[in-house]
Amino acid sequence: QVQLVESGGGVVQAGGSLRLSCAASGRTFTIYTWFRQAPGKEREFVAGIGWSGGTTNYADSVKGRFIMSRDAAKNTVYLEMNSLKPEDTAVYYCAASRTIVIFTSPGRYEYWGQGTQVTVSS
Repeated sequence: QVQLVESGGGVVQAGGSLRLSCAASGRTFTIYTWFRQAPGKEREFVAGIGWSGGTTNYADSVKGRFIMSRDAAKNTVYLEMNSLKPEDTAVYYCAASRTIVIFTSPGRYEYWGQGTQVTVSS
């Protein structure tokens, strides 16, 4: 059974930090991504990483503040979120694929986690 399990969400004040984790099981993937969805808004790409080479891609809105990384031994990817802003408030989802491209459209991903809530207070 393929599973992506996110953890690490919570409530933090503006300027603070959180680290999200996404643990994969049941299948190996080549691309892992983070998307987020705020109330009333479409799901948007946040960050992606290639599993083998570690290539990363970030949305402009989070560049310089968020860092995505991977731990092969734990089959887990992370999203380190720094200098958080109220507009970062959303449910954050991990998604994975077996392609070789970090697509930024959510429709390109078949496998999704259940999501974890991140709330940034002002």
